[in-house]
Amino acid sequence: MSSQSALSPPSQTTMSETAGLTVTSCFQPGICGDGFNKFESLDNITRAHVEEKIDQLKVMVRGLLTSTASGLSHQLKLIDDIQRLGVPYHFQTELGKALENIHAQLIGHDSDLDLYYESLRFRLLRQHGYNISSDIFSKFKDAQGSFQKSLSTDVLGLLSLYEATHFRVHGEEILEEALVFTTKNLELAISQVSYPLTAQISEALERPLRKCPERISARKYMPIYQARTTHNEALLKLAKLDFNLVQYLHKEELSEVTGWWKEQEFEKKFPLARHRIVECYFWMVGMYYEPQYSFGRKTGAKLCALATMLDDAFDSYGATYEELKIFREAFDRWDINFCMDGLPTNMKIYYHALLSAMKEIEEDLEKQGLAYQAHYGKQVLKNQARDYLIEAKWVSEGRTLTMEEYMPVRARSSGACMTVVFAAFGMSGNVTKESFDWILQWPKSVWAAAVHFRLMDDIGGSNVEKEPGDSASCIDIYMKQYGVSLEEAIDVFNKQIADCWKDINEDFIRPIPAPVPVLMLPLNFSRNADLIYKENDGFKHVGKVVKHGIDALFGDPVPLE
Repeated sequence: MSSQSALSPPSQTTMSETAGLTVTSCFQPGICGDGFNKFESLDNITRAHVEEKIDQLKVMVRGLLTSTASGLSHQLKLIDDIQRLGVPYHFQTELGKALENIHAQLIGHDSDLDLYYESLRFRLLRQHGYNISSDIFSKFKDAQGSFQKSLSTDVLGLLSLYEATHFRVHGEEILEEALVFTTKNLELAISQVSYPLTAQISEALERPLRKCPERISARKYMPIYQARTTHNEALLKLAKLDFNLVQYLHKEELSEVTGWWKEQEFEKKFPLARHRIVECYFWMVGMYYEPQYSFGRKTGAKLCALATMLDDAFDSYGATYEELKIFREAFDRWDINFCMDGLPTNMKIYYHALLSAMKEIEEDLEKQGLAYQAHYGKQVLKNQARDYLIEAKWVSEGRTLTMEEYMPVRARSSGACMTVVFAAFGMSGNVTKESFDWILQWPKSVWAAAVHFRLMDDIGGSNVEKEPGDSASCIDIYMKQYGVSLEEAIDVFNKQIADCWKDINEDFIRPIPAPVPVLMLPLNFSRNADLIYKENDGFKHVGKVVKHGIDALFGDPVPLE
C-alpha cells in the first residue's frame, strides 16, 4: 500500500442529494480508507519465516533479561529499552520478576545510583505499580533545598529525571520542582548536544513517555536506539521485525473495518456527519496494539465511528429538541421495531444501522463465551444519547451555563467511558464482569481521562475560529463566569490537566483497583487525547499529527537495515 494514496484526502466538500436538496457537510473530510484495501498481505511462507526469526531473537533477549551477571544499571537500561521499543508483551513474566527483584533490593538499602539510573529505577517501578517514594531525589538537592547546579550539565540525567516526573501523584512537591528544573535545563541543552540526544530531548519536551501512545513512541525510538553505539543488535532486530509483523496485522484489520464501512454506504446515507473510520481505528491501536486484541480494535473502531455520527446526529441534522427526545427514547428501548414516526429518515436509518452492528458484535462475543459484554456496550451508548440530549436542551433553551453545569455533562459525553468499554470487548481472561462494572462506576482514572479529554478538546478548539452552530466551550464559560482572559483560563485548565494525570497515576499504585490491562485503557485513552488534541481538534479537523501518525503506523514498514 502506498502511504500517499491512503492519506490523500477527498474533496474538501461532502455533498449529497437528500429529499431533492443538495446537502453540504460542514465537516472536513476524514482520511480516505480506500487505500488501505490495496496493500499486499504477507503470504504464509514469509509470515512463518518472520515468526521463526522472531522466536529465535526472543530467546536471545530473554537470556539477557534473566541474566544476573550484568548488574543493576545494565538491567534497568535493558528493561527500559525493551519497553520503549514496543516488545514488552513478549516478556511479561521475565519483566515482572526482574522488577520485583529490583524493588526488593531497594528496601532497606541506601542507593548509590547517579541521577540517570535513580530516575530510571523510580520511573520503571512506578510504572509497574510499586509505591517507591519520591524522597529518593532529596539527595540531589543542595543545602538551600534546590537541585544541585552541577546537575544542569548532566543532560542524560536531566532527561531521565524529567521522564520520571510525569509519574508523580498529588502532593509530590519534589517532583513538581524537578519538572521545572529539568524542563528549563533541557531547553537550554538541546542546542548543545548532537543526535540522537537532540531527538530524544525534543520528543520528550513535546510529549514525554507517559503521555505518548506506545506504538508511536516505539516507532520514533527505533532510529534513536539504533544510532546509539551501545545498542543490542538482537533486541533492535526483534523490535523491527515484530513492529512490521504486527503492522501487517493492523493493516489487515484496517482493511476489514474500512471495507465494512464502505459496504454500509454511511457517507452517502449521512452526508452531514463526520466519517472517521480510519481515525477511529488509529485511536483503537492507541488503546492497545498487541496482536491478541484484534477483535477489540476492530469492533471498537466500528462502534466509535458510529458513536461519532451519533454525536453529529444530535448536533448537525437540524432536528428539533422534541425529535431528539424521541431519538433518545429509542436508545432507551433498544428495539429495532421501535416506532420513530416523525423523525428524519436519516435518524431512522442510523438507528437501525447501529442496532444491527451491535447485534453482529453480540453474536461474535457469544461465540467467545462473552455475550454479557454486549450489555455494557448498549448501556454506554444509551448514556451517550442521554448526555447529548441534555446538551441539545441547553442549545434549544439558549442557556448560559456555569462551569458547575457544563463540566459534569460534557466530561461524561467526551466518550471516555464508552471507548474504554468498547476496547474491553473480547479481553477474555483480563477483563471480567466486575471490570465492566468498575468502568461504568466512573472510577478515578476513567473520570480523569474524561475530564482530560474535555479540557484538551476545548483548549485545542480555542485555537480555531468557531463555526456556525459550535457551542460554548469550557474556555468561553470560564472566561465569562470569572472575568478572566483567554490566557488565564487556559493556565487554569492546564493545571487541571496535570491533576488528571496524577489521578491516573494514583490508580496504578498498588493495591490497584482493577487488573492492569483494564487500567491501561483510560491511560491510553488520555495518551490518544494528548496526541490528537494538544495543538487543536485533530479529530474534527484531521490535523497533520493524525495524518503523520497514521502514516507511521500503517504506511511503510520499518527499514530493517
